[in-house]
Amino acid sequence: MQILKAFKFELMPNGAQIRRLKQFCGCSRFVFNRALAYQNEQYEADKSFKFSYNKIANLLPEWKRELTWLKDCHSQVLQQSLEDLESSFKNFFAKRSDFPKFKRKGEKDSFRFPQGFKLEQQNNRIYLPKIGWIRYRNSRAIVGEMKNVTVSRKCGKWYISVQTEFEQKTPQPKGGEIGIDIGIVRFATLSSSEYFEPINAFKNLKGKLAKLQRRLKNKVKFS
Repeated sequence: MQILKAFKFELMPNGAQIRRLKQFCGCSRFVFNRALAYQNEQYEADKSFKFSYNKIANLLPEWKRELTWLKDCHSQVLQQSLEDLESSFKNFFAKRSDFPKFKRKGEKDSFRFPQGFKLEQQNNRIYLPKIGWIRYRNSRAIVGEMKNVTVSRKCGKWYISVQTEFEQKTPQPKGGEIGIDIGIVRFATLSSSEYFEPINAFKNLKGKLAKLQRRLKNKVKFS
C-alpha cells in the first residue's frame, strides 16, 4: 500500500536566504490573491465563469511582463500557488470548506516546490531552486521517494516539510478465521466441522435436585 508522509525540519537560513524566502512567500501570496480577484471579477461579469488553473496560468507571463519583480521568483512556486487556489475552489464547491479568502502578509506564509530541489541528509542541507543550499536541523532520516517540499514560516522561524511516498506492507493476520453457527441440537458448529454438544444446566443439576427432593419428602411436618 502506497502512503504519503511529511518530514518537517527547522531551517537555518542566513540573512540573504531569509530575504529570498520572504520574497518567494510574497510572490506566492500575490499571485494567489491576484488570481482570486480576477476570478471574482470574471464571475461578476459572467455567472457561468468557472475557475480553471489552465486559464489563469496562461496569464502568468503577462503578469511577469507587467511586474518584473515576479521574475525573481521561481515559476514553479507561482504555479503551485494557482494550484492551491484551484484546490480551494474544488473544496468549496464540494462543501468541504468556505469560499477562498485573500491571504494576508504574515499569516501562514509558505510556498512549495514540486521538483528541482535536492536533499543531502548526510550534510544536513537542502537545495531550493533560485535560493541555493540551506542548512536544516536534521532530527530524523527521510524515507521514501520525495514528491515535493514546502517552506513555511511560523513565529519567526522557517521550516521545511518534505513529502515522500513509500510502500507500506499491510499486516496479515497470523491465524485463519473460523465461522460459528449457534443452534439447538448442537450448541455450536464451527466452519472447520468441529461441533460442541448443547449445554444443559438441568442435566448438570439433576442429581442434586433429586437428593433435595428425597430430603424434603422424609422431613417431618412442622419440625
